[in-house]
Amino acid sequence: MKARRSVVFLLVSLLLIASCAQKVAVGDLPTGEVVVFKSANCGCCGIYSQYLEKQGFAVTVQQVETMEGVKERFGVPQDMQSCHTTKVGDYFVEGHVPVEAIAKLVTEQPDIAGIALPGMPSGSPGMPGSKRGSWTIYAVQRDGSTSEFMTM
Repeated sequence: MKARRSVVFLLVSLLLIASCAQKVAVGDLPTGEVVVFKSANCGCCGIYSQYLEKQGFAVTVQQVETMEGVKERFGVPQDMQSCHTTKVGDYFVEGHVPVEAIAKLVTEQPDIAGIALPGMPSGSPGMPGSKRGSWTIYAVQRDGSTSEFMTM
C-alpha cells in the first residue's frame, strides 16, 4: 500500500512539474501588443484572438474588408496563407500558429519576415477538432522563400 502511494505521489508530482515547466516557458514570452488582421466573415479568427489574450498578449483586432492587401503588405506568400495575419513586433504570424512557435520567434529573433502555419489545420488554436499528425510551422524569408521553422 505504501509503495502504491509513493508511485501515485511521484506521478502527481511529475505532472505538476511538467505543467509548471510549460507555463514557465510560455510565461517567459515577451507578450506585449499584437494586432490580428481578419475579415468580418471569419469566426475562427476571433477565437484565435481570445487564445492569444489568454496567453497574456494585449490583442487589437483589426477587421478589414479583404485580406489580400494585408498579406501583400507583410509579404505572406500565397501558399503560406491562412484566414488571418497577426503582427507581432516586426514579424508577421500567419494563421493558427501555437504560442510556442511565437515564443521561439520572439526569443530567437531570426532575420526573417515571419512564420506561417498554412491553411486551417484541425485542432490548431482557434480551430475545432482534434490535432491530426504534426504541424510544420514555416519561416518566411523577406524574399518569400520558406523553410521549416519548427514542427509540432
